[in-house]
Amino acid sequence: MALNIEWSEEARADIRRFDKSTARRTFDALLRFARTGQGDVKQLHGQHAGKFRLRIGNYRLLFSQAGTTLRVHGVRHRSVAYR
Repeated sequence: MALNIEWSEEARADIRRFDKSTARRTFDALLRFARTGQGDVKQLHGQHAGKFRLRIGNYRLLFSQAGTTLRVHGVRHRSVAYR
């Protein structure tokens, strides 16, 4: 099920703010999901309808999927991820 991953500029800026271990854990979780479909993923509703979130500890990776392309929209702490 290998998916192509595209990062938005906002998501790139988010990941640059992380320390190395958090960034590595985020990349590992995303690659695992893209390759196998495994991970704590839920579809979002309301203002984020059409997007999904991947739970990575206290962080949430927001993404959408179109065909074989996974588009990352942001990676934020759970306290601010859905604002």
